[in-house]
Amino acid sequence: MAPAASLDPTRTAIGTWSGGRYMHYGLALEEERLAALLRPDAGIRTVVTADAYGSGEADLLLGRALAGVKRDRYCLVGAIGHDFYTGEREGARGFPRFTDPRLREPAAYGDYIRMATERSLERIGVDRFDLLMLHNPDRTGYTSQAVWDGMAAVRDAGLTRVLGVAPGPANGFTLDVIDCFERFGAVIDWAMVILNPMEPWPGQLVLEPARRHDVRILTRVVDYGGVFWDDVAPGQPFPPRDHRAFRPDGWIEAGGRKLDAMRPIAERHGLTPLQLAAQWNLAQPPVGCVVPTLIQELGEGGRTIEDKRAELASLPEQPLLSDDEVEELRRIGDNRGSMLLKGASPDHEGPEQPDRWVVDERLGALATRWQIDPDRQLRKAA
Repeated sequence: MAPAASLDPTRTAIGTWSGGRYMHYGLALEEERLAALLRPDAGIRTVVTADAYGSGEADLLLGRALAGVKRDRYCLVGAIGHDFYTGEREGARGFPRFTDPRLREPAAYGDYIRMATERSLERIGVDRFDLLMLHNPDRTGYTSQAVWDGMAAVRDAGLTRVLGVAPGPANGFTLDVIDCFERFGAVIDWAMVILNPMEPWPGQLVLEPARRHDVRILTRVVDYGGVFWDDVAPGQPFPPRDHRAFRPDGWIEAGGRKLDAMRPIAERHGLTPLQLAAQWNLAQPPVGCVVPTLIQELGEGGRTIEDKRAELASLPEQPLLSDDEVEELRRIGDNRGSMLLKGASPDHEGPEQPDRWVVDERLGALATRWQIDPDRQLRKAA
């Protein structure tokens, strides 16, 4: 396979959160098996990691997976933002962001960004990222000139080719991401959002602003907690700390009903359910990459994770869905108002929290510009 002309993320990617070792989904794979899963090849050429996964352990394993692969044959996406070097883990919330005022002042943001980027690259064993993302920023991360000056500095130093923002960890941050585009769009090339046919909301609200600011979109949770892999059954066991435990009761049954309604479209085009979800995401301008979570489920009905990787790698290159089919899938999967959103939210009142705050005057004006009605489009349904 000849090297690609560009080192931008490719249509399909795999992240180090797959395999259950560093983020808790399904069975935790042993190191050798996960390294083989992550190793880029002609089918999946983009790999994504975050320095906080395993407090650097995911970076080290990815370095083993990349050993011997020519650097121009894969796209490497990294993410920095959680300070596990000097911060203390805060239970399920993980490590604090490096912008936490308990850790440092804004004048020190640039030094931290440079240090964290260099340390992540050192663990992986390479000299640069193709894309470096700000991982799970707090409100400061979305709005601070010092943060994005620091990100631009590592790009200018040759430690990454392009930059991006990766909101999270949960769904939301809609107005905050758009605000980040408006403030720093000149240095932001990519953004990572949650999007799939069963979770079109609220991710689709950021797509037109991204397009207008020339920001490409990398989508995660394409598999909808494994439902699109078609081996998640009602009542099946999940291991302790599985991240899907936050989903409401009945989500698997409801997802199964929606999937059954979507199957005729998949069958019409010879697609698996996961490939249907990936095709739907890629049909949304400006989505350029899909990164589902590869999960080895517990129980006898679980497919091998290697089989799932092969399925993702064989995603047809040509777009197959018509505009009418794209809209039909969105209608079937419509999840508006299904959850409390993180970030700026009309459901939040009172003091700012680490991952939730009020829609202030600036964000209210932004919503108006982008024809978003926060009370109608960003609230959890009664």
